[in-house]
Amino acid sequence: MTKDDFWQGVRGGFPVMVSASPFGALFGALAVDNGFSVFDAVFMSATVYAGASQMVGIELFGHNVQPWLIVLSVFAVNFRHILYSASIARHIQHFSGLQKFFTFFLLVDPQYAETEKRAERGEPVTFAWYLGFAMIIYLPWQFMTMLGAIFGQMIGDPRAIGLDVLLPIYFMGLVLGFRQRDNWLPVVAVSSLASIAALHFVGSPWHVSIGAVAGILLAACLPLPKRHEEPVTLEHEV
Repeated sequence: MTKDDFWQGVRGGFPVMVSASPFGALFGALAVDNGFSVFDAVFMSATVYAGASQMVGIELFGHNVQPWLIVLSVFAVNFRHILYSASIARHIQHFSGLQKFFTFFLLVDPQYAETEKRAERGEPVTFAWYLGFAMIIYLPWQFMTMLGAIFGQMIGDPRAIGLDVLLPIYFMGLVLGFRQRDNWLPVVAVSSLASIAALHFVGSPWHVSIGAVAGILLAACLPLPKRHEEPVTLEHEV
């Protein structure tokens, strides 16, 4: 059963791997363009493994920014992972301490989304399934980072061929996957508007965290959805 769960996770994560791999190559190219060696780029992908946060860090590294500001900026972008970990905690209570360590290290956006969807379908969230889903994304991410770092200079400016729009489209797909949830539209709308306003008045990358907090505050203020319970019927014996 454990082996079956693992391969089920691998199959489920394969489409995500195909769509996410270009970001790994893009990161590798950006890292080398900002003075990193190929080893440095792959090492950062392997240890930080945070997608968009890696991009933010690389951009700041290239502008001689103070280290504490880089750490703070990466934290601002990764603030959503605090919310992710709190959300899935109830699904992984049966994991051991070591399993939870790897669970949270490998927790990225698609991993969170699929874990929540799996739990909503009533399917068990096993560590074998979680690991299979994570590994099919994590390992190719490192390989694509290396390819991007080696051959990235051949791509040129990613914006010239439209690669810069892949990340927003990818995140939009994740968000739309939860559109059946109650209060989805108002929460997403308020979070988006707050993030856009913060981008103009506060700046990047703080708009990510500000938009998330705005969405959380609205969700906390909205009434809980009413649960529909079937009427209880009493049968009398004759």
